[in-house]
Amino acid sequence: MITNPTPAWMDSDLEMLADTGNKFFDRECLPNDARWREQRRADRDLWTKAGAAGLLCASIPEAYGGGGGDFRHEVVLTQSHAYKMAGGFSNSVHSAIVAHYILRYATEWQKKKWLPKMASGEMVAAIAMTEPGAGTDLQAIRTSAKKDGDFYVINGAKTFITNGYHANLICIVARTGAEQGGKGISLIMAEVDGLEGFRRGKLLDKVGQHTIDTAELFFDDMRVPVSNLLGTEEGRGFVQLMEQLPRERLIIGIGGVATMQRAIDETLAYVQQRQVFGKPLMAMQNTRFKLAECQTKLTIARSFINDCIQRSLDDTLDVATASMSKWWVSEMVGQVVDECVQLHGGYGYMNDYPIARLYADTRVGRIYGGSNEVMKELIARQMDSAKR
Repeated sequence: MITNPTPAWMDSDLEMLADTGNKFFDRECLPNDARWREQRRADRDLWTKAGAAGLLCASIPEAYGGGGGDFRHEVVLTQSHAYKMAGGFSNSVHSAIVAHYILRYATEWQKKKWLPKMASGEMVAAIAMTEPGAGTDLQAIRTSAKKDGDFYVINGAKTFITNGYHANLICIVARTGAEQGGKGISLIMAEVDGLEGFRRGKLLDKVGQHTIDTAELFFDDMRVPVSNLLGTEEGRGFVQLMEQLPRERLIIGIGGVATMQRAIDETLAYVQQRQVFGKPLMAMQNTRFKLAECQTKLTIARSFINDCIQRSLDDTLDVATASMSKWWVSEMVGQVVDECVQLHGGYGYMNDYPIARLYADTRVGRIYGGSNEVMKELIARQMDSAKR
């Protein structure tokens, strides 16, 4: 057994939180996995159960109903969720992303209004960036928010929205100004329960991640109070997004490391008991070499991600390094899971086996959070600017 060194940022309280998360996922998520996959979403009460268990907004101050932790608390929950293959909801979007947009940019009134309800699970949060014609290129956003007295009138459509089916608090990326590019973009929070002009489209039929609800959202003359603008002035949305996206990309890498570990663990157990030509598959040199390669990639990825986590805690994680963590780890996840499927043989293609579900679930890692091609462009831009 190869032991993993405990990262410097880990402590006993975080280990207890990870254990709480593991037990919750075992109890509330895994027994419902097959049913949730069929209906393409979890049950709504999963969110309130997670809130009662202290798993939502763990890194939000207690003054706003959160757990009073920091980014490390989101890290261990992301790791536990990914390793358990629990599915059901995207707590990282809800707690580690949207909650921190509110914590960083909202007024005190807004924080007290939304964060406690997010921490309890009364409100489910989503962030609506991607549009049918604007995904990675956020400067091409067309959804508009025009002032009409004390309201914004919002028109547009969003797609591929994680938590989109259950969300009743949505951070909408919209164009409030006439400027081209990122200058006219703002973030507006919308409480959508019973809100006229708001429609949800169908649950999207994805290749993988079948238990996590992903939906289209439509805004037709939807009126949202001007007081729901995130920040004190319009046109700051693009800057806000750029400041927060490195954390989102690191979270993808964090989940990827846990996924690689699960894939290797599943495969090692399989090849040790699977008999081929009268002996365990693990006795074959090719099997041993392939698993050694997978373990090496995992070890390197874990070391890199732990360094990025520490940088994030120190507030020194730059855009280029976060982009590296996202693209490289998601590529390694793809390679490792693919090798592990191959070592399972025909059973690796059967959904009864966790490795097959990992194969489908992890492919999107190279796409969401900004495609890997864009991550490389961001890295190259920083390299280019450093030489000028």
